[in-house]
Amino acid sequence: MDINSLINQYITPERLNVILRVLLTLAIGIPLIILLKKLTKRVVQNRLSPQSEQLVVRFIYYISVLILLVNVLNEFGFKLSALLGAAGVVGIAIGFASQTSVSNIISGIFLISEKPFVVGDVIEVSGVRGTVQSIDLLSLKLKTFDNQFVRVPNETMIKTEVTNLTRFPERRVNINVGVAYKEDLNKVRRLLAEIAESEPLALKDPAPVIMVENFGDSSIDFLFGVWGKTEEFFDLKTSLMIRIKETFDANNIEIPFPHLSLYAGEESKPIRITNEGSVNT
Repeated sequence: MDINSLINQYITPERLNVILRVLLTLAIGIPLIILLKKLTKRVVQNRLSPQSEQLVVRFIYYISVLILLVNVLNEFGFKLSALLGAAGVVGIAIGFASQTSVSNIISGIFLISEKPFVVGDVIEVSGVRGTVQSIDLLSLKLKTFDNQFVRVPNETMIKTEVTNLTRFPERRVNINVGVAYKEDLNKVRRLLAEIAESEPLALKDPAPVIMVENFGDSSIDFLFGVWGKTEEFFDLKTSLMIRIKETFDANNIEIPFPHLSLYAGEESKPIRITNEGSVNT
């Protein structure tokens, strides 16, 4: 059979007509879907929360793609009723395997309605801390501070304790400060109060918390809590740590560290080992 016969056999006017209709459907449908997605985003922008906005836009987009796909299949002669019947049979087979997806979808709806956090919040879940990028029907997307992408299933978010670090505009920096037992505790409290008072990033209201918290093995431990703006949390903590060290050094306040004494016998001198690795006899 020559090439002309093959062409005449497989490339018929009816098939060419179908191909042209499919191409025309795609040429019109794809730009319409893109336009509809942009219009939907413009309509819901600033009217819904960021996560609800993402959900609505994606829902409209997926429905539009599904409609276009059905039209293309119809042009090729696939009957929608037959496809639905086949989908029903296949659905029974995969129904048991999709329980996790259904659970994630339901959990995603709860997350969006409850709003324990929104897109842009910094949260911590299962030891992972990052900025919420999106809340989808199946999972949550996080971007960590070292620029890693983390996907957390919505079911995990429902079952696990989640900490929202940026829910409120103000946060308290808690620093545990240990001083030697020989130090004047009133003097230490006064120096810490001066540090909080002179720190430009610290808020005056609420007032800082300065309290003796514990008698430790080698130090008396203070809780030094200073309030600041949430977006300046790390800058405030760094500044306070530096000020504490400089102020204590200037006022001869000792920040102790553990020592370990070893005895080899009654007549031997004790060997003292510090946590810095030095050995003193």
